[in-house]
Amino acid sequence: MEEIFYIADRTSIDQAEALIREFGVMAVDEAAARSRHYRELGNAIRFCEWRQMERFLSLLTLDIAVGTVH
Repeated sequence: MEEIFYIADRTSIDQAEALIREFGVMAVDEAAARSRHYRELGNAIRFCEWRQMERFLSLLTLDIAVGTVH
């Protein structure tokens, strides 16, 4: 499986943690809703940020290791 996400900085991890705390298993859906919202507004930067968050949160739900395992 190829790498499907990008983490820009520690703030992204903190945001993911906050979403998981607030929305639990629905955190992925919340990130998707936010990305759609920004796409509809025409804000490409925020859309991409939330889309990457959605991918990262989806990755956290997998029961397998993704990428290189050391």
